[in-house]
Amino acid sequence: MSKADIIVGIQWGDEGKGKIVDKLAQEYDVVCRSQGGHNAGHTIWVDGVRFALHLVPSGILNPKAVNVIGNGVVLNPPSIIKELTQFSDLEGRLLISEKAQLNLPYHSLIDLAREKLKGSNAIGTTGKGIGPAYSDKINRIGHRAGELLNPAKLYESILEYFAQNKIIFDALDIVLPSNEELKGQLEEYSRELSPFIVNTTNYVWKALEENKRVLLEGAQGTMLDIDHGTYPYVTSSNTVSAGACTGLGLNPKDIGTITGITKAYCTRVGNGPFPSEDFGDDGETMARVGKEFGTTTGRKRRCGWFDAVAVKYASRLNGCDQLSLMKLDVLDGFDVLKICVAYELNGEIIDYMPSDLDNVKPVYEEIKGWDSVVGCRDFDKLPATAKQYITRIEELTKTKVGIISTSPEREDTIIR
Repeated sequence: MSKADIIVGIQWGDEGKGKIVDKLAQEYDVVCRSQGGHNAGHTIWVDGVRFALHLVPSGILNPKAVNVIGNGVVLNPPSIIKELTQFSDLEGRLLISEKAQLNLPYHSLIDLAREKLKGSNAIGTTGKGIGPAYSDKINRIGHRAGELLNPAKLYESILEYFAQNKIIFDALDIVLPSNEELKGQLEEYSRELSPFIVNTTNYVWKALEENKRVLLEGAQGTMLDIDHGTYPYVTSSNTVSAGACTGLGLNPKDIGTITGITKAYCTRVGNGPFPSEDFGDDGETMARVGKEFGTTTGRKRRCGWFDAVAVKYASRLNGCDQLSLMKLDVLDGFDVLKICVAYELNGEIIDYMPSDLDNVKPVYEEIKGWDSVVGCRDFDKLPATAKQYITRIEELTKTKVGIISTSPEREDTIIR
């Protein structure tokens, strides 16, 4: 029986997981998405063509791979229906768990209304309804993708939900769809998505039993994990490797190699602490050269230096066997690079992740920069200072850097 390998983000998301999953997926039979919703986005470039993925697993660009959306995902029907229009050969190649929670349009209305009420204390969500959808799941009042197989029954159930929660919708000044509009929406969702809805747990189990190669990918990153991230500025699901198990119905013995994805620098979207954020010209250069704008929202990402303390924490938390260092080329041309090697907290120097990052200050180590690594596909041909940078990251994070990306293109990747 084969093992399922995991790709996991170990910063604040947006690390470049899409490119690596797409690259590795060429060697896998099944690619699975385990958590999150359409608040996430993977941008993949293949032969100069850009693909923006939000719910569909990144293996969709491998015509031989079956792509699975697991039970841990919150599925927004309008979003995935629109996303599927990019592809024409999905029969038998896309499977949606019947247990995946539905993220319906009213969830987004709740999300946006609550963020507006919080004002300056807003978390900075994407407003896509992810939190409210997961809240309904935990409160056991949500609806699952399998219910789309019987849209008439789902329609009656949602009307009852609206009636039971009327006081909340009224308090948030939310205008709900009319009965006819709701009925039409659900019938469309059912018509478009029913062919893909199956028992994915049994499918993945069978794939492993048949020794097929299975790859698991999540959304966001470790520092946005609901339990282990920078709470409350986090997402609403478990983004760590353990979440891949619960999000697909696997157990720890089913897991093989775990690869942690990290940028060669660091970014964050939305509010919340970011110790190594650079507020000067260097941060602006990273944002401009790295095209640091969200795939889903278009929001500009906050940029800063590589945080080895956070990555060491995340690597240990996920059990990473190796790191994949993305966007090394974005650091081309810097005279001096910085790495955050420790934090200062209340006058004390620490090399571990505290539960509260609000009051820490970064302690930096400087390394000389390099001219260019663009398109390099051989580690030995990297500039000497780039090799030194990678080696220092390995020392500080106690994790091997096994993959290095030197441009957005799929083939501009060093596998060590």
